[in-house]
Amino acid sequence: MTGELTDLDRRLINRLQDDLPLTSRPFATLANELGIAEDDVVDRIRHLRDEGLLTRFGPFFDAEALGGAFCLCAMAVPQECFEEVLTKVNAHPEVAHNYERDHKLNMWFVLATESRSAIRESARAIEQETGLKVLQFPKEREFFIGFRVNA
Repeated sequence: MTGELTDLDRRLINRLQDDLPLTSRPFATLANELGIAEDDVVDRIRHLRDEGLLTRFGPFFDAEALGGAFCLCAMAVPQECFEEVLTKVNAHPEVAHNYERDHKLNMWFVLATESRSAIRESARAIEQETGLKVLQFPKEREFFIGFRVNA
């Protein structure tokens, strides 16, 4: 990552996690709240993605409520090939989000699929592509994700 977060970036990132307004022009609403132009909101989001400061931007659906399945997964990835494995894992559309931890199990991600069997298939595909074991931790209770950036 080469980018630095500005105060506006921090405010935008924090606001994006509070749900986008259900309007025909949600970025215009955000722009009004932030005191900037609508095009600036779109440009800032694009810049944050291009710089790798945001890795994903889009809706977060409750796969189980839609009849699908979720599973938290972890991998022990050698540091020298972490970026290569990260790219392979993130290439799977079933990967809802992915993050690095300072632990032997240093890569954690969530698989969201149409069925429990598709979770196993996705994990197996990742194992075959990376040569590393994917540990699966099915959900026992609900947690809500959120990442706030100090302004």
